[in-house]
Amino acid sequence: MIRYATENDYELLKKHDKYIYKTELINTIKIKRILTMFYDDTFIGWLRFNLFWDTIPFMNMLYLLKEYRRNGYGRELVRFWEKEMQKNKHKMVLTSTQSNEQAQIFYRKIGYVDCGSLLLPNEPLEIILSKHLS
Repeated sequence: MIRYATENDYELLKKHDKYIYKTELINTIKIKRILTMFYDDTFIGWLRFNLFWDTIPFMNMLYLLKEYRRNGYGRELVRFWEKEMQKNKHKMVLTSTQSNEQAQIFYRKIGYVDCGSLLLPNEPLEIILSKHLS
């Protein structure tokens, strides 16, 4: 099951999502920018997004607990998010991954294409990927 996170999910997400400040996590839940995924009532992962330039959905975080990776759940969660973005009249979505991460292979397999990059001091190249929604 995939659904938008609620305030009841705060403790669960706080436990697993170490990449967001607690106050920002609360705000992101309130504005419905986190999707949670469950398998047989067991929490298995989440997708967190925001809006780039206040208009283009940007997937900030796609995370599946280790034992649920490489089983199609990530693909299912991203597709659900893409359909939600289409319902909201968005024509394109974005995400990024570091050049030293395997995620870039996953995103390309599901139709994302490289569209730019960002190089911060002492960090690997951040690859920006886009996908047009039809």
